[in-house]
Amino acid sequence: MAKESILSRIREPSDLRCLSWRELAQLSAEIRARIVSTVSRNGGHLASNLGVVELTVAIHRVFDSPSDMIVWDVGHQCYAHKLLTGRGASFDGLRRSGGLSGFPKRAESPHDHFDTGHSSTSISAALGLLAGEKLLEGKGRAVAVIGDGALTGGLAYEGLSHAGQLGLPLVVVLNDNKMSIGPNVGALSKYLSRLTMKARYQTFRRRVDSIVRKIPWAGPFLYDLIVRMKKMAKVLFFPENFFVDLGFEYVGPIDGHQLSVLEQVLRDARALGKPVVVHVTTRKGKGYELAEDDPSSFHGVTPFSVTEGVMERTGPATFTEAFGKAMVALAAQDERVVAVTAAMEKGTGLAAFRAAYPARFFDVGIAEQHAATFAAGLAARGMKPVAAIYSTFSQRAVDQIIHDVAIQNLPVIFALDRSGFVSDDGETHQGLFDISLFRPIPNLTLLSPAGSAELELMLRWASSRGGPCILRYPKASCPHAIAALSAPIVQGRGVFVRDAGAPVLLAFTGGLYPQAAEAADLLAGEGIAADLYNLRFLKPLDEDYLLKVISSYRLVVVVEEGIGAGGFGEYVEAFAARKEIDARILALGAADAFPSQATRDELLEAVSLDARGIAARTADAYRTSGRITLLRSAL
Repeated sequence: MAKESILSRIREPSDLRCLSWRELAQLSAEIRARIVSTVSRNGGHLASNLGVVELTVAIHRVFDSPSDMIVWDVGHQCYAHKLLTGRGASFDGLRRSGGLSGFPKRAESPHDHFDTGHSSTSISAALGLLAGEKLLEGKGRAVAVIGDGALTGGLAYEGLSHAGQLGLPLVVVLNDNKMSIGPNVGALSKYLSRLTMKARYQTFRRRVDSIVRKIPWAGPFLYDLIVRMKKMAKVLFFPENFFVDLGFEYVGPIDGHQLSVLEQVLRDARALGKPVVVHVTTRKGKGYELAEDDPSSFHGVTPFSVTEGVMERTGPATFTEAFGKAMVALAAQDERVVAVTAAMEKGTGLAAFRAAYPARFFDVGIAEQHAATFAAGLAARGMKPVAAIYSTFSQRAVDQIIHDVAIQNLPVIFALDRSGFVSDDGETHQGLFDISLFRPIPNLTLLSPAGSAELELMLRWASSRGGPCILRYPKASCPHAIAALSAPIVQGRGVFVRDAGAPVLLAFTGGLYPQAAEAADLLAGEGIAADLYNLRFLKPLDEDYLLKVISSYRLVVVVEEGIGAGGFGEYVEAFAARKEIDARILALGAADAFPSQATRDELLEAVSLDARGIAARTADAYRTSGRITLLRSAL
């Protein structure tokens, strides 16, 4: 009979407190094995989760969750936390539709006190939780676990500043693994490295404290004296500590994989009754050799072979890859082209650009606001910056795009990767809002390519025209050999992919070309002919041309991979009404909701933006009797 694993005995965090150090070491190994096994099947964040196993165990042994509130920054290191808080039985459904989220979710467990998914929010959120706890006269503590990569985001500093001002006993655990997704960049990374160099002092300090406390009778007196002497020594020999200057007590750096030391330091921090930063050093990918050797590649992975590593993807090139190739080609022809990214060199396809043009590549860290304004400064000096940012993260830079780019009409190109539905990561990572957010902004051009050739055409066109421009494209395969998509760019106009004088027009945003084309084929099978029109431009529009296009059809179906509220479909509806066009308009977009995790195909199907859904909705609208000027989607 197989011996029961230690992990299977953990129902809640309090179960950890009765385990021996040997059992805790075995538990850590079992947690790592479970994470690797599950992520190899489901995909997910691997290296970051493997690096914080001992840290998670120590936090849950010292703090009393859920009475004590633990906030995980970003959340891509919360898998061990989930396994230790009663979710082991459902862990196999991680990131699958209807299963556990890959991020903390308040609706999922009382041990998840704040939903996370974007970087640098933990300190502000944990401080707010703690302030609320104080006002309610509760006794709960708050812990913010933040990585050194997330500490490059400006919001983290705003939270630190306010925490020091309030003086509440917030414990900030700084997980220093020298990584965000790729190697960290910037002055902060160098600063933390300098602090790490002082580890000998911290080790010596802890050993002296331990010895003095054990001295009979005189121990307490000597310990108090030594504490005062240490404070004097720190002032004399270690005067530079950013966290201390903000009002925090600073402890560290300490080994984030040594459980006994971690636990003692966290107990000391918990007892301080004031803001404290506990600086721990960990190794991303710990316990899985392939991830330790290449933590960047194993940060976020698709299903893979545990023995061989990440499987090579076989299939069509993605929009991300097409963008990366187009950037290298553009930079070869124009030395003023520069690339900017926010800690997403590989994720945005810019690795080849960096290799070819290292002096023209800028990784600003997890700081999208700075990326936008930095790019504006580059443009003001005559450069042609292309800022590649995930759509969901561009939301953080809306003010900078308006205030620092659009008002000055500066020629910054924003390449918004992962626009539309995004697989597996859930509500926080959907790129559904960029059309509604950015269409109203004056001076801004918004483009939506449908294939690799068109993406390259649009990138070249945008770099030559001047003025701010956004290219939005999905995380999906990128069509290539389509003649119509290689037609020259004409400002404000789209292109017909099929133009046979049909009574129905399917007008689509670029990423939905495969779904729209298949929907047209399905409609043909039902005896309904439909033309296909790739919108290309979502702003500005050649309204005279648009009027001519849609006036020729009995039914115009606008299909967009974005939120319907405030989207392009609503614009076409209003335009048709204003021009009194004798045509029916059906706007199909994403529902007014935050979609939970599922694959992109599942998410499209759920809102009838897959081929069958588009065809069915179109057929219903076409067969509806009577003349209707506007036919709103019920989605």
